[in-house]
Amino acid sequence: MYKKIVVLTGAGISAESGLGTFRGQGGLWEGHRVEDVATPQAFERDPALVQEFYNARRKQLLEDVHPNDAHLFLAEFEDTFTENGGEFLLVTQNIDDLHSRAGSHNLIHMHGELLKSRCSTSGKIRECQQDLTGTDWRPHIVWFGEMPLEMERIYRAIEQCDLFVAIGTSGHVYPAAGFVELAMNTCSHTVEINLETSAASSRFHEQIIGPATVSVTDYFSKLLP
Repeated sequence: MYKKIVVLTGAGISAESGLGTFRGQGGLWEGHRVEDVATPQAFERDPALVQEFYNARRKQLLEDVHPNDAHLFLAEFEDTFTENGGEFLLVTQNIDDLHSRAGSHNLIHMHGELLKSRCSTSGKIRECQQDLTGTDWRPHIVWFGEMPLEMERIYRAIEQCDLFVAIGTSGHVYPAAGFVELAMNTCSHTVEINLETSAASSRFHEQIIGPATVSVTDYFSKLLP
């Protein structure tokens, strides 16, 4: 029986809720080059385009998207696992709030949150469910070239866990793509759950291929007492 579990989720878990994965066809993110909408330089060069891009994503998240069975079961698993003395940390690369809405508690948004904004001057963070304009407030998103959030806490948890599970991740984006090596170096069992083989699949002890809504429930239900 595992005692300390770290789960990493990527775009694949939210795809079944209707959100597009980051690495779309042709290397574009919903029709835009990453360099045009997801870097500090892009915000300096064309803040209106960047704000418009995230405003549209925020609107979709608020109006059309709901947690799916994978989000919901992870939250249920966390409750049961921790009630029985286990330690559980969920780290997501996703900027949506679907894990929170599903009921997950011990949760880190390493790439920021779409429903928050950050003051460009002071760094103050606030809730945000409306469109943003101008440059005073930017999306609370970790763009390419910026440091992901709470990395010390994440590394410490992975170093101490005995099970590391990656769900719906591409294996391309670092530092998250390197988490599996850290877990294996500390003798943790590592599992990948994905719709298809990823760039990191060969680095895991175990691979489970299939939709997250089915595979997450199947796998984690076996870990419950």
